[in-house]
Amino acid sequence: MRGLAKGLAYTLKNMTKEKVTYNYPDQPLEMPDRFRGIQKFYPEKCIVCNQCVAICPTDCISLTGKAHPDPNKKGKIIETYDINFEICILCDLCTEVCPTEAIIMTNNFELAEFSRDELFKNLEWLDENDTNLRKENKV
Repeated sequence: MRGLAKGLAYTLKNMTKEKVTYNYPDQPLEMPDRFRGIQKFYPEKCIVCNQCVAICPTDCISLTGKAHPDPNKKGKIIETYDINFEICILCDLCTEVCPTEAIIMTNNFELAEFSRDELFKNLEWLDENDTNLRKENKV
């Protein structure tokens, strides 16, 4: 009988405490400032230097470019930029090595899909990924 009373007292005491869980789908989670989420890509800043492809430990980034159509201008124009999020480990190395800051990390982490094919993101999707940008990357 004493154990039952102790159990009920503990339950009643904890019922009045503030909840520490989130109502996740309805209430978004606040992520820390240094959280590494899905990348955002700015194609107009990219100079096709391939440093992000070279440093990626999982080889999930593919980048192709072509020569500038104007012969007076040097450099390349980006054709394709794809990331396979099925194998990407969100290590942030591609953003650190980019000389023009064309790749940045966001606080967006929701990539759940029903098909693995949908985890292969292209240039257009990465360019439109404006959700949950970090505070230091907002313009």
